[in-house]
Amino acid sequence: MNVTANVLVALVAALHAYILVLEMFLWEKKPGRGLSGFDADTARATAPLAANQGLYNGFLAAGLVWGLIAGDPTGFRVQVFFLSCVLIAGLYGGFTANRRIFVAQALPGALALAAVLLAR
Repeated sequence: MNVTANVLVALVAALHAYILVLEMFLWEKKPGRGLSGFDADTARATAPLAANQGLYNGFLAAGLVWGLIAGDPTGFRVQVFFLSCVLIAGLYGGFTANRRIFVAQALPGALALAAVLLAR
C-alpha cells in the first residue's frame, strides 16, 4: 500500500508541476488557452493572475516532493498537509471557478490523501 500511496503522491505532484507550466508559461498559447477557454485578449489580460496561480501550484508540487523524500514522521506529515491543501484548493476551485476542478484536482488529491492515510 505504501508504494501505491507514493505513486499517487508523485502523480499529484506531477499534475501540479504541469499546471505550473500551463499557468506560468503557456497561458497565452494554445495549451493554456485550452485550459482556461479564454480568447487571446482575455488570456493576455489575465496572464499575471494565472502566473500567480501557477506559482502556488508549484509550491504544492514542491511540498509533495519534499514529503516523498523526507524520512518519517516528517514525510508523512508533509504529505498529509500538502495533500490537504490540494484537496481544499480543488474543492474551492470546483465550487467557485469550474466544476472540472473537482475531477482534475480535488479527486486526485483525495485519492492520494486516502492512500497515504491508509498506508500509515
